[in-house]
Amino acid sequence: MCGIAGILGVTDPEQAERDVRAMIERIAHRGPDGIRVESGPGWCVAHARLSIIDLEGGWQPLHAAGSTVIGNGEIYNYLELTEEFQLQDKLATGSDFEPLLHLYAQEGEKAFERLRGMYAFCLIGGDGRTWLVRDGFGIKPLYTRNEGDLRYFASEPAALLTHFTSTPLSAPGAASEVLALGYSLPRSEGWFSAYRAIDPLLPGEVWGLSDGRMGWESDEPQRPKPPLNLGGKVDGSIEALDAVLEDSVTVHQRSDVPYGLFLSGGIDSTTIATLMSRLNERPVTAYTCGFDSPGARDERGAAERVAKALNLDWRETTFGEEDFWRIAPQVAWALDDPTTDYACLPTYKLAEAAKGTLTVVLSGEGGDELFGGYGRYRRALRPSWLGGRPAEPQIDAAFLKDGGKGALARWREASAPPPGLTPLQQAQYADIVTWLPNDLLLKLDRCLMAHGLEGRTPFLDKAVAAFAFNLPDRMKVRGKYGKWLLRKWLERHCPAAEPWAKKKGFTVPVAHWIAPRAGDLGPRIAGVKAVSDFCDVEAVRAVFTDPAQAHNRWPLMFFALWSLIHLEGADPAAALAALLGDA
Repeated sequence: MCGIAGILGVTDPEQAERDVRAMIERIAHRGPDGIRVESGPGWCVAHARLSIIDLEGGWQPLHAAGSTVIGNGEIYNYLELTEEFQLQDKLATGSDFEPLLHLYAQEGEKAFERLRGMYAFCLIGGDGRTWLVRDGFGIKPLYTRNEGDLRYFASEPAALLTHFTSTPLSAPGAASEVLALGYSLPRSEGWFSAYRAIDPLLPGEVWGLSDGRMGWESDEPQRPKPPLNLGGKVDGSIEALDAVLEDSVTVHQRSDVPYGLFLSGGIDSTTIATLMSRLNERPVTAYTCGFDSPGARDERGAAERVAKALNLDWRETTFGEEDFWRIAPQVAWALDDPTTDYACLPTYKLAEAAKGTLTVVLSGEGGDELFGGYGRYRRALRPSWLGGRPAEPQIDAAFLKDGGKGALARWREASAPPPGLTPLQQAQYADIVTWLPNDLLLKLDRCLMAHGLEGRTPFLDKAVAAFAFNLPDRMKVRGKYGKWLLRKWLERHCPAAEPWAKKKGFTVPVAHWIAPRAGDLGPRIAGVKAVSDFCDVEAVRAVFTDPAQAHNRWPLMFFALWSLIHLEGADPAAALAALLGDA
């Protein structure tokens, strides 16, 4: 895990090195162990390292077989690739990225299809071609920007803005998506690239640079598909599930530094905890966040029960009102690509608590999407007369000038499934290509990287995805239960998880904390330029006076904080003070 940045098409090496160094220093929090900047013919790249594998020899850029690579993330099957291609005598380091260079020398870009992991990398080939590549689920981010003949890339948009002045927000669709959906959709007409000229690689995308031109191999860009092996047949037994999950957790534990997990006590994190407990001789360190607020749904009881059953080294942290006001502006700063998901808040606090004890954290993102866990999936399978409705976002954003209609239309376009899927698979697919990379994985990456931690997601493994997505619908949703097979597995391997108990759901009591100051916040939030540009100012004020609209207060407050920080240049503390009237 780290941060990467670079410029391709360089003609002025000295200027490029100054620019790249400034870019990587902007995201140095991603790699607290050190920074390296290096130039070559037509390129300059930089790497901020968080040392995970081969602590001494794994510094990047790496050079081998005539090529150079700089990457963010982990290639989990590097040991298997080394053995399969008999690379043992060719490797100069123990880095998980070095085998890729030797594979590229043998197979060219076909080598990218062999990778199992989470990654975003730039490979400068000895054959004169340069590649930018992102993993199939979009676990690791990669953003680009073109200026004339120069191609810039970096792990976070903030690095690309180091030498460019961001202009006022000029895309109403961008605000509409963030406030209506909770995240933005890359390459839709309203994405924030409309004013930043920043283009993210989509999950699974491969860009090639040859003869000075970067883009897709074909003239028309093809929307990449996640690695689901659509239409495959699987053995849906508990034993088969056990084998594929154990294999994934095994490779996700590959690390030369301390690792543990975030434990909510729910199905997904408990599954990972159960397997980690099985695979480790010593107690696995697990962190849980609870809420100090009346009426909040607290997960600590379930997590503690699981921790005792699995003999985990369980550590709890609390999130209260003071944490909310302290952390909210910090999260807005960390999320330069915005999502209003309030789960960012406890994720940030968990990372803050784990820093110094752990460097690698396993997490349960992807379990609901792949195994059919969401209630909206079950509703989508019911007839309308039994309360059924499509598994698509339920827009409640009357304060937007367009009411959020444009965001929903763009979501429908972005989530259009390939042919041949069942209705359940269509709903799963929509989440996998929209919400998962642009909300859940973005949240995990930014909140953990802000503290120099690596987040790993064992459910989002090629083998697990191919297995889970292609399970028969009845193995995922049965009656009132989602994740049916996963629950059956837990019933056998960790009954303390109470896998058939009614799920309480996950909420962060943001409305409770905002309520006492809502009257003062409303007018100030309505007065923020980005808010007034794209929202009905009177409707925004009404959100903060009408208790029935309390659920909309956090998205508006976050967007106001975000815009003050990223559009107007305020530091996080000053942005919050401006909204609270403490400036």
